[in-house]
Amino acid sequence: MKLVECVLLLLLIITGVTAPMQKHPLIMVIIFTTFGLVMSVIWMLLQAPDLAITEAAVGTGVSGVLFYLCLRRIRQLGGTEDEK
Repeated sequence: MKLVECVLLLLLIITGVTAPMQKHPLIMVIIFTTFGLVMSVIWMLLQAPDLAITEAAVGTGVSGVLFYLCLRRIRQLGGTEDEK
């Protein structure tokens, strides 16, 4: 196995384990999108460009944006103590 593949697999394991352990939701979303990017690079190394494009577009792009927008919406709906 090449060194690049080993590093990518190690990074995939690290991001997969650390994402759910985060307390701050925005950091969790950033690590989750990093997981998707690493996974798309791995798909390219495995010579599956269709899966790599799908992972980059949906797994990283769309999901990351939707998670971020949900976090913004939750914080807006939460309001402050004065508004309640």
